[in-house]
Amino acid sequence: MPDTTTARPNPWLRRLPLIAIAVVALIGAFALRDTLTFETLARNRERLLAFRDANYLLAVVAFIGVYTAIVAFSLPGALLATLTGGFLFATFPGVVYNVTGATLGAVGIFLAAKWGLGNRLAARMSASDGMVKRIKQGIDENRWSMLFLIRLVPAVPFFVANLVPAFVGVPLYAFAVTTFLGIMPGTLVFTSVGAGLGEVFARGETPDLSIIFAPQILLPILGLCVLAALPIVLKAVRGKKGV
Repeated sequence: MPDTTTARPNPWLRRLPLIAIAVVALIGAFALRDTLTFETLARNRERLLAFRDANYLLAVVAFIGVYTAIVAFSLPGALLATLTGGFLFATFPGVVYNVTGATLGAVGIFLAAKWGLGNRLAARMSASDGMVKRIKQGIDENRWSMLFLIRLVPAVPFFVANLVPAFVGVPLYAFAVTTFLGIMPGTLVFTSVGAGLGEVFARGETPDLSIIFAPQILLPILGLCVLAALPIVLKAVRGKKGV
């Protein structure tokens, strides 16, 4: 009699991509921390510009590929990569290349986490009782607002914003769309800083990265955070009135 049971995939096999990311991230944290620096960019700026001028399309593809790898493996240097995108390609289209690389990398680690642990964790949260289930339901009911919010709030680490949605069962399309659009404001700021690195290099200085906290920059971003949180607040207020 034929066996009609379906063999379950080895759980460790499903976790291999996530384990690989963790291992590479750990190695990269020590091996690259002194390599992916502003000083390295300053020393190699002429060669990078020459390569861009001679092979523009290849430079774009290579840049996006490197940015994707940095984000996917949580390597140090994401901010430096953003500055480099502005330095090499100007504010526009540099911001597009930066956001594309960051989004592709985020999707990579999201899929690894979702395949390895996310689906099982989401199922357990849905089947559980009490606070855990309410948290899961709250995220499901306010999915788009929550996803935009964690991307816009500067205090949320980027890798955390990549992993948490995978662990609560967020669909890939919602994650990708909110990542691409949600990181655009902050990325635009740092890309514009990178676009001015030529003058910074000429003066022998380092870029002022605290610009993100300047009122004219921070307040609009916080305004976007309020807009993203507004649907959540309105639902909570209507829910209380309905009780």
